[in-house]
Amino acid sequence: MSVFNSAPIPELFVSHESAQKLKHEAAALPSWDLTARQACDLELLMNGGFSPLKGFLGQQDYDSVVERMRLADGTLWPMPVTLDVSEAFAAGVEPGQDIALRDAEGVILAILTVSDKWTPDKPREAEMVFGADDAAHPAVNYLHNVAGPVYLGGAVIGIQAPVHYDFKARRDTPNELRAFFRKMGWRRVVAFQTRNPLHRAHQELTFRAAREAQANLLIHPVVGMTKPGDVDHFTRVRCYEAVLDKYPAATTHLSLLNLAMRMAGPREAVWHGIIRRNHGCTHMIVGRDHAGPGKNSAGQDFYGPYDAQELFRAHQGEIGIEMLDFKQMVYVQERAQYEPRDEVAEGMTILDISGTELRRRLREGIEIPEWFSFPEVVSELRRRYPPRHRQGFTVFFTGLSGSGKSTIANALMVKLMEMGGRPVTLLDGDVVRKHLSSELGFSKEHRDINIRRIGYVASEITKNGGIALCAPIAPYTATRRAVREMVEAFGAFVLVHVATSVEECERRDRKGLYKLAREGKIKEFTGISDPYEAPVDAELVVDTENVDVDHCAHQVLLKLEAMGLIRA
Repeated sequence: MSVFNSAPIPELFVSHESAQKLKHEAAALPSWDLTARQACDLELLMNGGFSPLKGFLGQQDYDSVVERMRLADGTLWPMPVTLDVSEAFAAGVEPGQDIALRDAEGVILAILTVSDKWTPDKPREAEMVFGADDAAHPAVNYLHNVAGPVYLGGAVIGIQAPVHYDFKARRDTPNELRAFFRKMGWRRVVAFQTRNPLHRAHQELTFRAAREAQANLLIHPVVGMTKPGDVDHFTRVRCYEAVLDKYPAATTHLSLLNLAMRMAGPREAVWHGIIRRNHGCTHMIVGRDHAGPGKNSAGQDFYGPYDAQELFRAHQGEIGIEMLDFKQMVYVQERAQYEPRDEVAEGMTILDISGTELRRRLREGIEIPEWFSFPEVVSELRRRYPPRHRQGFTVFFTGLSGSGKSTIANALMVKLMEMGGRPVTLLDGDVVRKHLSSELGFSKEHRDINIRRIGYVASEITKNGGIALCAPIAPYTATRRAVREMVEAFGAFVLVHVATSVEECERRDRKGLYKLAREGKIKEFTGISDPYEAPVDAELVVDTENVDVDHCAHQVLLKLEAMGLIRA
């Protein structure tokens, strides 16, 4: 039986006086600006959430964690926590050297004493940690297309915690939570890990789990990085706060966890258990397909539905926290209440609304019944997700030079402006090059930067309820995916592949670019000396050969109408 440990957990922070001195000294050190994921990791390293880690993993610990879910000394630890950096930065750093770790604003948060520098075998890491080297997995995509190519390891000296301006009263360090439990006299605490809003089934599940364990409940949602496309944490926290009073008074606490999830299924469940133990919990609810990322490239689930529970159960003693199985709760119409699926009598009517169906109802403004969710939660979700015809969106055209992208985009812009209702902005390749990216060349790196800039502007337009039309070549799958993720945080992303053949594009070429490329006078020209990775995830494919522009633009309009983004 797990027993609450009231002793404080070790932190990596130095005293205030030492921090002031170190901050002054650190100003002269080489500096690394932390990514969003690294900032989450560093916070949990410093405040003890990742105890027993004393810093970012060195190579020996990294290899051991990847291979066998243990640090080199044998301690259970399932997830590589590494500091990935660029080759250029790594070239100027050697083991034994100190570097300053800064947040996005340039504030020094910690000093890392570099013990190791190495180039990891990323395909091996993907296979061992995530079960497959498949870019459909968000963490594998991050590993290959976002994370730096070189890892640095070493001990961390904490100078100050990252500053959060939102929900300050809801953010507790492990020691603050332990002190709260001690003050309240809570000896048994069940943690509920979540990255989604809470509906009635979740409330019933958590209430039953706490009652069965004779424990208090900690609702401990992740507000760092979750799966691309998830509901933003601002909306989710408002939803959590709306349901707190549905629990018996003084039995439940809401605290936010600034964790960067990896969606690693079984390994992630074990990781979550260790983190919750460090926060003073004695039990944790482990769900069906806990922290699963969805489907792989072949359309199959990455992990089995109970893999996470089995791995957690196998290591429960070492984790130091008891697992409570997630029971699937369903609404039984005849009894007008939620019950565990396996306890429903035969012949009873079970009602359910899937996540996909919920999103459809929000998108189309259809009623969401009270048996499914609380009115307060639905109200918050409707504030964040108005019907699709009132949301901003992005139409992103991709295709070879001369395929007709810009021409169709211009025609579509006129048609949308004729309809009215939302501002329309055309982010054409040549126009963006002039106003946003005039200093960039045409190397692969610079083309990627240009597309990401377009994606960022489109995401801001979408966030603010406008329509962004983008018409770059955008030849690379990974870059288009990054743009999709940026935009889909705020609205719909509609990828249109203008699939005109290279022969037709070459025939239309008024500027003679294809001729120059074939003569070797233009390097890295898409379709000739550099590949075009045709999308497999396009919402619409149009071919402009022997088809007039008006028809192509009308095809896009019909698609937008079918998706509920515009009304005829």
